[in-house]
Amino acid sequence: MSAADFWNEQAAGFDDEPDHGLADPRVRRAWRELLRAHLPAAPSDVVDLGCGTGSLAVLVAELGHHVRGLDVADRMVAAARRKVAAAGVEVELVVGDAARPPYAAASVDVVLCRHVLWAVPDPVEALTRWAGLLRPGGRMVLVEGRWHTGAGLAAAEVSQALTAIGRRPAVRVLDDPAYWGGPVEDERYVVLA
Repeated sequence: MSAADFWNEQAAGFDDEPDHGLADPRVRRAWRELLRAHLPAAPSDVVDLGCGTGSLAVLVAELGHHVRGLDVADRMVAAARRKVAAAGVEVELVVGDAARPPYAAASVDVVLCRHVLWAVPDPVEALTRWAGLLRPGGRMVLVEGRWHTGAGLAAAEVSQALTAIGRRPAVRVLDDPAYWGGPVEDERYVVLA
């Protein structure tokens, strides 16, 4: 099964998770404040790679940024388009591969990804491409985790990969239940680079 097929199958129920759909006001507020704290002053150009159903893209647009979102699954992008329309914000959404985004070099201020890096075939190669999208002074905001299932990437692994491509990572642990809709037992974090 291809990645697109897998994520297309997940699209219908994807937003059922509190941290995916952000329907709970407390969870939504936590993510909004996390993004506000780690994004540059608005307006900036942000690309949300692996945007899923567009929850973070909508929040970023509501904060006053120019947002482009990309996901490999056309059903995820369709759901994101509905969410963007309902929110009354502007987000440019396309179907594409987050590991090989179709954007010009030095065209964005922020590369935002949530739970995507662990799923790409070669994380270092993807990070290299993502860094190439950034304008001088740009930043990556990478939300990742090493989950109880064994999937994912530890913060140390992501930090090591970023260091290998010449970026200076800073890790913030995201263990507050407000982000996830309840307590978590696994490693969850955001890396800024």
